[in-house]
Amino acid sequence: MKRQRVIELLTCTPPGTQIKAAGWVRTRRSSKGGFTFIELNDGSSLHNVQVMAFDNLPNYSDEINHLYPGASIAVTGRLVESEGSGQSVEIKADCIRVLGHADPLNYPLGKQRINFETLREVPHLRARTNSFGAVARVRSLLAHEIHRFFHERKFLLVHTPIITGNDCEGAGAMFQVTTLDPLAPAAPDSGTRNYADDFFGRRAALTVSGQLEGETYACALGDIYTFGPTFRAENSNTRRHLSEFWMVEPEMAFADLNDDADLAQDFLRYLFDAVLQQCSADLEFFDKRIEPGLIAKLEHLVEQEFTRITYSDAIALLAKSERDFDFPVSWGMDLQSEHERHLTEEIFKGAVIVTDYPAQIKAFYMRRNTNERTVAAMDVLLPKVGEIVGGSQREERLDYLLEAMRNNNVDPDNYTQYLDLRRFGSVPHAGFGLGFERFVQFCTGMSNIRDVIPFPRTPRRL
Repeated sequence: MKRQRVIELLTCTPPGTQIKAAGWVRTRRSSKGGFTFIELNDGSSLHNVQVMAFDNLPNYSDEINHLYPGASIAVTGRLVESEGSGQSVEIKADCIRVLGHADPLNYPLGKQRINFETLREVPHLRARTNSFGAVARVRSLLAHEIHRFFHERKFLLVHTPIITGNDCEGAGAMFQVTTLDPLAPAAPDSGTRNYADDFFGRRAALTVSGQLEGETYACALGDIYTFGPTFRAENSNTRRHLSEFWMVEPEMAFADLNDDADLAQDFLRYLFDAVLQQCSADLEFFDKRIEPGLIAKLEHLVEQEFTRITYSDAIALLAKSERDFDFPVSWGMDLQSEHERHLTEEIFKGAVIVTDYPAQIKAFYMRRNTNERTVAAMDVLLPKVGEIVGGSQREERLDYLLEAMRNNNVDPDNYTQYLDLRRFGSVPHAGFGLGFERFVQFCTGMSNIRDVIPFPRTPRRL
């Protein structure tokens, strides 16, 4: 008999069906009437299925009555309508096979509620809790829907390299990749490493973004996207930063900033609608336990057109507000989280797309506007989190790109392939990046980004 998942038993299996199920014991309680109730969960659903085990089972006394949370079992029996409250169906067991016991004195996940900080100490077990099981299901659904969104729009998936020789962001916060002996001394003449002897013959690092490689395929195949791991060696111990995270980065040929903003809005609304439609039970849990009002927030964003405003107009509105910001507002500054939240939560009460940022606070590859002061950049801001998407129209003019590189102290010799795209059939193109973990965090209401990735990597934590 094929095993059925708990979600199938609870939603689409008719009572009276002979079934087989397996999972982990959440709770067990024995009755004086010669039977035991077991709450069983296999990770497919937020909800457990109840198993009724009677004392006529051959292993009732020596095994079933000694089951504790964390133990794993396989059950065969009949699905019946439940006579108790709290569930519509339950399993009347004909056979329960114990697959693995759990020592109640050492198993860290008992009946008591455990705070998230403590659960980070047991990342190999925390997915068995309601909160982290729900996060995992939402994360999986969103990853699937990201691919569906781009596939429906004929975007090609491109796997960009994890090991790279370029620094897309120009910040230098990259993890080095080397086969050189870390204890070997530096070259005596220069005091630096001789990377000619390294595996790649030059300095290599883990990627901070697949954008530059993605542009090469967009400038050959049209519309593409990447979805993969990225790495930042920033010593940031905050609720919003990880050293390893996943990025979604579409690139479109023959596209400008407006096309980029349109795609970002359609993309986010598509994902919000998908999670509302397909993860309703998990969202109800988050709405009740983690962030009250979460479902209403997501529904509002699905229905609402995102407000569009230039950076200059946003600065003017912030300057007029009576809010006493920690960071005083002035043109040319990078918007801080408090500014972004004020725009989304107080002024526009919804999602905002801010465009045309000052050139001096943006990356070298963003297209210079005709006023020479700003670039064709855009950020999508959401309530409570601020920036969720950052993108731009890329600079397709070779002379402007070379000038921007000089102004940002970027060596053109390290970007010869990137510059060739402007030498051979250059076209207008645009794209953006979405930090996947921040988006999962927004959709679940989880306050710490370390709780929406299975195994968080942060400074001093591996």
